[in-house]
Amino acid sequence: MQRRAERPRLGQNFLVSVTAQAAIADALGDVADRTVVEIGPGRGAITALLAARARRLVAIELDRQLAARLREQFAGRASVEVLEQDALAADFAALRGEDADKLLVVGNLPYYITSDILLRLFRFHAVVERAVVMIQREVADRVAAHPGTSDYGVLSATAQMYARVEKLMTLPPSAFSPAPQVHSTVVRLTMAPRFEELAVEPEGFLPFVRSCFAQKRKMLGKNLRNAGFEAGAIAAGLEACGISAQARAEVVDLEKMACLWQRLAAR
Repeated sequence: MQRRAERPRLGQNFLVSVTAQAAIADALGDVADRTVVEIGPGRGAITALLAARARRLVAIELDRQLAARLREQFAGRASVEVLEQDALAADFAALRGEDADKLLVVGNLPYYITSDILLRLFRFHAVVERAVVMIQREVADRVAAHPGTSDYGVLSATAQMYARVEKLMTLPPSAFSPAPQVHSTVVRLTMAPRFEELAVEPEGFLPFVRSCFAQKRKMLGKNLRNAGFEAGAIAAGLEACGISAQARAEVVDLEKMACLWQRLAAR
């Protein structure tokens, strides 16, 4: 697996810690009868571990030279397929094919498109069971943040509407070659959408959540007024859902956020 720098093809940092490589592969669980999709396999260190374990492995690599090297490295393994492709264009439903089981995903996500890839995985939550991804530590903190903390925001709420989030380990720059300037955290996302439980629809609720966090320093009511909701309806909804009129979105949990959306959508 690889860590790309700010732009693709302009610099890559490869995970060289053997202990971390094994821990990441182990975090996927038993893959003997499963299809695994690896995003950004790089030089193939984790690819080699998974190729020996998985029934089928699909490696998605954007870098042309690395993709060619991977095809040569795993030419003798019919169970390994290397796709030279942007992960943001990947059709995970097609990669699943006719498998009865959902996909398992592993990847070292490029910093500059981490959120975009996470959203891509959430879009295909119906065909993905679990993803183990390495991301910048600060982003991992936001993904896993709880309401009432400064890191909690729209990425936190969105991720936690789709999945159970676990931070597994944080790796120092020395775990990579060349060493990046930041720490990286491995996160496990187990898909467990909460939309039905909270009686909301993704098409309406997620844009509402983005509106709530539009200006994080402003009070929730102000953001909602800016989004076009009527002041009286907002006040009534906040009271009915047990939310302070002075609250910011970062202190409101998903249950109360869903309650507020239901009240305002009904109007």
